[in-house]
Amino acid sequence: MYIIYCQKINFIDRLLTILKSLRMKIIPFLIFMFLIVKSCGQSVETPDTVYSGNPLFDGWYADPASRIYNDTFWIFPTYSDYFHKQVFFDCFSSPDLVNWTRHERIIDTTEVQWANSAMWAPASVKKDDKYYFFFAANDIYEGDIGGIGVAVSDQPEGPYKDLLGKPLIGEIVNGAQPIDQYVFLDTDGTYYMYYGGWGRCNVVRLNDDFTGLIPFEDGTYYREVTPENYVEGPFMFIRDGKYYFMWSEGGWTGPNYQVAYAVSDNPFGPFERKGVILKQDPEVARGAGHHSVLEVPGKDEYYIVYHRRPLEETHRNHRVVCIERLEFDSEGNILPVELTFKGVPSRTLTDR
Repeated sequence: MYIIYCQKINFIDRLLTILKSLRMKIIPFLIFMFLIVKSCGQSVETPDTVYSGNPLFDGWYADPASRIYNDTFWIFPTYSDYFHKQVFFDCFSSPDLVNWTRHERIIDTTEVQWANSAMWAPASVKKDDKYYFFFAANDIYEGDIGGIGVAVSDQPEGPYKDLLGKPLIGEIVNGAQPIDQYVFLDTDGTYYMYYGGWGRCNVVRLNDDFTGLIPFEDGTYYREVTPENYVEGPFMFIRDGKYYFMWSEGGWTGPNYQVAYAVSDNPFGPFERKGVILKQDPEVARGAGHHSVLEVPGKDEYYIVYHRRPLEETHRNHRVVCIERLEFDSEGNILPVELTFKGVPSRTLTDR
């Protein structure tokens, strides 16, 4: 009986040892599988990874607005040239951030009768199966005709039709030149438009069909939200309940053009300045700025799309569109962005 008892004890000990051994092997395996599942749909870098390269496509372009429509990446930039030659917009689409198709002259001054030059910094929004294209024109000063317009199409690549036949915003309010508009959809379904040059930024509330403005609760139509060191190019997004307000500062023709950001718990601020996250790299490019942010739906995955000036170029209008990953630390702060020539890995959206 004693021998049988000892054998049972030995058997139980061996069984426990085996289970412990399996547990030590299974836990890393489960962690590995979790990471695989979590990264499903995202680009996984290997020695054979294909990168987008920077710039993303040929041509002088700047001020890129970026969107995801129908599992496709879209970029809507400014054609970068002398003001009198900026009389049209092209856009670009890609299924994977690597291969880009140019869609030429999605709108121009023959369609927008009140515009004659300086067609700048578009913004794109899809609403109710329509695509809306916001843009600035004419580089207006007090008393000039021009400002921020809006056009509409049945598809993101146009052609677009002028929605109003006149500017949506054609006056200078709070010292902000009506340029560089960004349309932001808040969590309650409200569409706000942030805009402004000359170091001033306003926010307005858009009506349902984007044909006009809706007053705020105090009866005013324009609310100034200019952050510290703001120059132009506002952008807004939400992550983990925080409102990230971004903009460009410095001179757009100079090497020190850069992107900074601030954070608030609401779309109007006050905004706590966090600092600069994108700037020139003397080994890569100068004048990095006027950006937008791509967020992959359903993923905590972000990209920053921006323009920069190649090192060998001195022409103020030679700007090219580039992309990098936008990453955060454990407290939600945006990490400094590294300028690269390789860009980001190929990424499709069909399996996200």
